[in-house]
Amino acid sequence: MKGMFLTIEGTDGAGKSTQIALLADFLRQKGCSVVLTREPGGTPIGEKIRSLLLDPANGDMTSATEALLYAASRAQHVSQTIVPALQEGSVVICDRFYDSSVVYQAYGRGLGEAMIKSINGWALDGLEPDCTVLFLLPPQKALERARKDHAPDRLEQAGLSLQQKVYEAYVALAQREPGRIVTVDASQSVEKVAEQVQQAVWEKLQKKAAL
Repeated sequence: MKGMFLTIEGTDGAGKSTQIALLADFLRQKGCSVVLTREPGGTPIGEKIRSLLLDPANGDMTSATEALLYAASRAQHVSQTIVPALQEGSVVICDRFYDSSVVYQAYGRGLGEAMIKSINGWALDGLEPDCTVLFLLPPQKALERARKDHAPDRLEQAGLSLQQKVYEAYVALAQREPGRIVTVDASQSVEKVAEQVQQAVWEKLQKKAAL
């Protein structure tokens, strides 16, 4: 792939959306072609699946159904949006990716990492992020922020218990893959976080370009 695949992870309320917009502007100013996308979603089919997943009315959705819907959306996303953009040489910035399924469904829902890896095999088709930026914010504070911004979706309605499991799984994942995952303290000012994110991503981009 000629482009760079960058994923953004973190609990809801950690400030991902703000930082993604700032990062995209930064990279475009550097002359990069940037494609912004998200999961679930990123394609017309994926956006329809997103509405099912996040709708609070679907409170009876089983954990297995949830995991399979995420994988289905991802399969379409990888094929229709991400891979074509990478082949064209763009920097793809994706708000959430496979790591979210690991922390939310494997650990938050208790399905186990083996199951999540198995059902995502076709969806990923061997694709892995070049770099992942993980915004870490204590779960209670993250939930408070999220609830100020919008009405809670189906996952946010699961409350602090789920978010605590997700947070702990993210921390463990970052410790396991320090070469790929860059952690950022999301409790800092917007400006400080943006500075750290942009510096880390630019260094990764330059290293890839030098290969």
